[in-house]
Amino acid sequence: MPGDTQAQVPVTVRTFTQLYSCTPRGARLARRLVANRMDVWGFAYDSEVSENVTLVVAELAANAVRHGRVRGRDFRVRLLWREGVVRVEVADGRTDRLPVLQEPSDGEGGRGLLLVAGLAERWGVDPRPGGAYKVVWAEVRT
Repeated sequence: MPGDTQAQVPVTVRTFTQLYSCTPRGARLARRLVANRMDVWGFAYDSEVSENVTLVVAELAANAVRHGRVRGRDFRVRLLWREGVVRVEVADGRTDRLPVLQEPSDGEGGRGLLLVAGLAERWGVDPRPGGAYKVVWAEVRT
C-alpha cells in the first residue's frame, strides 16, 4: 500500500534433506547426520532441543525401516527449522500402512510413537493418496 513504511521482517527457514537406505544402518546414519545438522544450526549435541529432534528422527526412521519398507525404495528425512520449530518429516514407501498411536504392550516395541507424541508439539501423517510415499511428521519446539 502507498504510504506503508513498515518493513517486512524476513523469515529464516533452514532445511536439511537426505535419502537413506531402508535398513537399520540407514536409520542409524539418519540419526547421526541429524544430530550433526542440529549442531551446525547452533544446537549443541547435548542440548535438549538437539536430543529431542534426534530422538524423534531415530523413532520415525526406525518405523520407516520396520514398517514402511518397500523393496527398492529408500526413505527420506527432511528437517525444516522456522520460527522456533523444527519440523521433522520421514517419508517411506508403504502408503498402505499408516502409523497408529497405541498403548504399549508388555513386549518390545510399540512405544516409538508415544515417545514422539511426548516430545513433539504435534505430529501426524500425510498419506499422499496415489503417491509413492507417505510422510510422517512431528514438530519440535526450539
